[in-house]
Amino acid sequence: MTADGDSAAALAFIADRDPDFAHALTLIQPLPDRGRPAGFEHLTKIIVEQQVSLASAEAIWRRLTAAVTPFTPDRLIRHGEEELRALGLSRQKARYCRALAEEIIEGRLLLEALHGHDDDAVRDQLTQVKGIGRWTAEIYMISCLGRTDIWPAGDVALQAALGHLKKLPDRPDIATMDALAEPLRPYRTFAARILWRYYADVVQAPTRRKNTAQ
Repeated sequence: MTADGDSAAALAFIADRDPDFAHALTLIQPLPDRGRPAGFEHLTKIIVEQQVSLASAEAIWRRLTAAVTPFTPDRLIRHGEEELRALGLSRQKARYCRALAEEIIEGRLLLEALHGHDDDAVRDQLTQVKGIGRWTAEIYMISCLGRTDIWPAGDVALQAALGHLKKLPDRPDIATMDALAEPLRPYRTFAARILWRYYADVVQAPTRRKNTAQ
């Protein structure tokens, strides 16, 4: 995503700006590398991961990549909607994956050119594709394009983590999420990564301990 020195500077900036995030950094494990290669394969995988558990997404992804080899738009588009559904995709996601492949084949979406555009332009181009909303576009921008100031405010885990960290009475909505993250520009990607780790290590920890004890 960035060099280690840049990461350290970003985390120091966030800790200085927000004492709650500074405290979170003392409670969590080191941030994992969420980087993935840019391109059709990993954007498709992010679509597969929408609104399902990581375990379910991984099982579907294994079946999909076994059937689509090599994993290219031309290969995927040969598989009809029902074939993709048989591999575990919902009807909607089968349509979304085919729509993405078609956009690339027809030259309307040039993934390799996104590196040269600013964040807003990348988000706008990606969300023109059926099935790609703000969350999918922003996860791609974080994990595949290495953008450092992306804030997926609609991510449920981020909302739960920030609500817990800030001791809010209710899970924050997108507007509240955006407002709370505003002081953390230009490093909101790192704030999101802190919260994802905080969600796993702190918010979910009591549930995991309880399940282990049973």
